[in-house]
Amino acid sequence: MTKPNIERMDLLIEGYLSYLDKVGRKTARTIIDVRCTLRHAVAGLGSEVPLWHLELTDYLHWLEVERQTGSTETTLAKYLSHLRGLLEYAWRSGRAERNVLDGFSLQHTMRRTPPKSLTLEEAERLIEATALPGPTARRDRLVILLLYGCGLRTDELCALDVANVNRERHELLVLKAKGDRPRAVPIPEAVYTELLAYLLDHGKRGALFRTTIRKSRLRVNDICEIVRAAARRASLPNSVTPRTLRHSFATHLMDRGVDLAVIASLMGHRSPQETGVYLHVLPGRPQAAVRKLPLGGRL
Repeated sequence: MTKPNIERMDLLIEGYLSYLDKVGRKTARTIIDVRCTLRHAVAGLGSEVPLWHLELTDYLHWLEVERQTGSTETTLAKYLSHLRGLLEYAWRSGRAERNVLDGFSLQHTMRRTPPKSLTLEEAERLIEATALPGPTARRDRLVILLLYGCGLRTDELCALDVANVNRERHELLVLKAKGDRPRAVPIPEAVYTELLAYLLDHGKRGALFRTTIRKSRLRVNDICEIVRAAARRASLPNSVTPRTLRHSFATHLMDRGVDLAVIASLMGHRSPQETGVYLHVLPGRPQAAVRKLPLGGRL
């Protein structure tokens, strides 16, 4: 399926991707992501000159065009990381005189875009809008509760099996997680009570959430439609998505003073730095933290 695209890539790029696989031991998903970035950069820079022979100004211009056409800072940072890795490989392989992206960062040149999240009042309205009768409505309510109450990614929710519910510890075992980083997520007690009631009618094995008619595992599109329908009933914008609920989970925990490292662990982030974007939706939090220092004017 991807063979035509692979054949169009430069041999050095293919060598770099092979290096990431064999030496870097990156996951297949990561390598696919890097390949997509490099293919996108080759097309966007529109030059016959190889990527490793371009100047910093070429990359700056391309990144600015990407920003103006809607790419988020997170996406641009990912592009920059992937390209920097390729240029480093080209330099160490003797194909480039230097890595023009070495040491370059978007941190001080671009404004971070806060992730979209619900207010507490909006989250309450959304949950209230799921209180409908019937087995399908019960399933859809649990979908909303787990997205918001456990901060799950959409594909993580789809992959959940009944066996992933740890009844002794009241946890969800997220085994098919991004970056192959499984984790255990505590289930809020109110959600756990509803989950137990739901499980009484759904057996002891197989997918946790199934379609009503064919009884097949819910897909990402199904989850998105469940969230959109609940948002409409709650008179919330059409822009509310499963990701909005995940962002709301992190934002509301941050707002309650939960440690950044704990939130990073719950969300399956690689480090607290990755979770740091949520500081931007809480104006004044860093300043308020500093003001708590017991200096007392004695310095």
